[in-house]
Amino acid sequence: MSEILLDVRHLKTWFPVKTGVLRKTTGYVHAVEDVSLIVGQQDVLALVGESGCGKSSTGASILRLIESSGGEVFFDGENIISLSDEAMRQKRRDMQFIFQNPYASLNPRMDVRALLSEPLHLHFNLSRTEIRDKVATMLELVGLTRDHLDRYPHQFSGGQKQRISIARALISRPRFVIADEPVSALDVSIQAQILNLLMQLQEEMKLSLIFISHDLNVVRHISRNIAVMYLGRVIERGETESVYLKPLHPYTQALLAAVPSRDPLKKKQRVVLEGDVPNPANPPAGCSFHTRCPRATAICRETIPDTIEVEARHVVACHHL
Repeated sequence: MSEILLDVRHLKTWFPVKTGVLRKTTGYVHAVEDVSLIVGQQDVLALVGESGCGKSSTGASILRLIESSGGEVFFDGENIISLSDEAMRQKRRDMQFIFQNPYASLNPRMDVRALLSEPLHLHFNLSRTEIRDKVATMLELVGLTRDHLDRYPHQFSGGQKQRISIARALISRPRFVIADEPVSALDVSIQAQILNLLMQLQEEMKLSLIFISHDLNVVRHISRNIAVMYLGRVIERGETESVYLKPLHPYTQALLAAVPSRDPLKKKQRVVLEGDVPNPANPPAGCSFHTRCPRATAICRETIPDTIEVEARHVVACHHL
């Protein structure tokens, strides 16, 4: 791997459950539980798993959009979890987030010029002419024109709105971006365009990227490395092709077996998972996947498996390998 830019160590995020008239805390939702990730310079890491597995909470916790309950996040060697609010605000120039829903993430009262100018006013001391030129250049980079500058979000299609969201995230020229399912809210016909745009900008701007998705066909197209999450934990991680060609964890195998084949004549062995995903407010003891795993034994119900490196840069958390 290239030089490490982001090093996430044992990240944990719990949300309190409050009940009763006095809103007392009676428990916690274990949204993120002991997550460790590494992203290299100009690397693309995909974070995948079922809805509700903690992918978005992990991304938001890394950038401190929500505060974590424990762990460390080192960006370029500095632990950003310990930074003050002001220091973190300055750091956001280099770390940005692309939200899933462009309909909700763009302020309807601001036109495109104001939406893209705001990060430049916050992070740079630029003249009005410099800001105007940078906004126009970035808008053209994402496939829009200067004619769109004075329009408001409601005047754009979903694909155009997501282009504006991408432009807003990249206007400060960050080094690291988290894209939280940036195409899931778009029509299928538009998804490929936005994906190709992201790949192009990632290469041109030399970005490091975490791409959050539940679509494994999309992930294979865009990422170099992949981390699979289940109930708040990373249960398998490795180079994308290695994980796709030789999935080791039974959950990863089930996810990949459910992906439609590009060859209609090729038949896949179906992997059926029994039961539902456990409640993250009351996670099971031992391996979090044991309630649905066909390989589960007594040790799975009692002991959380260690994460071990089975092959070069391919690690998995499972007792039965």
